[in-house]
Amino acid sequence: MAVLIDGKKVAADIREELKSKVEWLKSLSVRVPGLVTIMVGDNPASQSYVRSKGKACAEIGMFSKIEILPEETSEIKLLEMIDSYNSNDDFDGILVQLPLPKHINENKIIERISPEKDVDGFHPVSVGNLVIGKNTFYPCTPNGIVQLIKHYKIETAGKHVVVVGRSNIVGKPIANMLLQKKEGANAIVTVCHSAADVLSRYTKDADILIAAIGRANFITADMVKDGVAVIDVGINRIDDDSAPKGYKITGDVDFENVSKKASFITPVPGGVGPMTIAMLLQNTFLAYIKITKQKLA
Repeated sequence: MAVLIDGKKVAADIREELKSKVEWLKSLSVRVPGLVTIMVGDNPASQSYVRSKGKACAEIGMFSKIEILPEETSEIKLLEMIDSYNSNDDFDGILVQLPLPKHINENKIIERISPEKDVDGFHPVSVGNLVIGKNTFYPCTPNGIVQLIKHYKIETAGKHVVVVGRSNIVGKPIANMLLQKKEGANAIVTVCHSAADVLSRYTKDADILIAAIGRANFITADMVKDGVAVIDVGINRIDDDSAPKGYKITGDVDFENVSKKASFITPVPGGVGPMTIAMLLQNTFLAYIKITKQKLA
């Protein structure tokens, strides 16, 4: 049976460490890190994410603000709001919750955020630095995956990592992070997507399999080899009348059966998800240090 990768526990430890750093800043009577989250519209999933981010900031003592704009907000209005926070010294991180309404160009919005406040790690400057191996703001979910792999001492050097999914949010960045020539990476990486004729041809060869495609229970036991380490990024709602909310959350991996073959596996929920918010807090703290040039004790 696989070792369960406890993202909740690892994320809690990271948050506790950040909390102590913020308390130390308060003891110096200096301002604490600040994060603003901007949401356009009333997408229920986005609302849930935004609330959890605000709660996490409060728990560790960071300053946070949530801006909720109507669905019909114009692109110009949103750009103006980003400009105002780019120049606001109380905020070190700016996060625009995606997806945005169709009348707003997401790329234009992401590019308007100052690179030094890009705590999501989506700005082209951040992406470019990631690809060439420079220190940067790493996208939160991929960075969370890397931290889990390091925490559980899963060997990556020379190992075959197969990433199923090529999104700009998870697939592409995690592939680039794990192929860098440094500790906790240096892997041979294959990125798979919908154009693969027989996906299992690739997944069966994976030493580490990262599933990020948004299809419930898509990766089955016959698609993996014995001893594989499995990172399940998927969050899918499945109707379930027996569940209190009428649905249950499941990943992209058939956990029950794949866990019998794997050496390590993340559960859903409780695996990668908690790490995403922990990495957002960490990025905000790093942005604060860079902007204020505050020296750590």
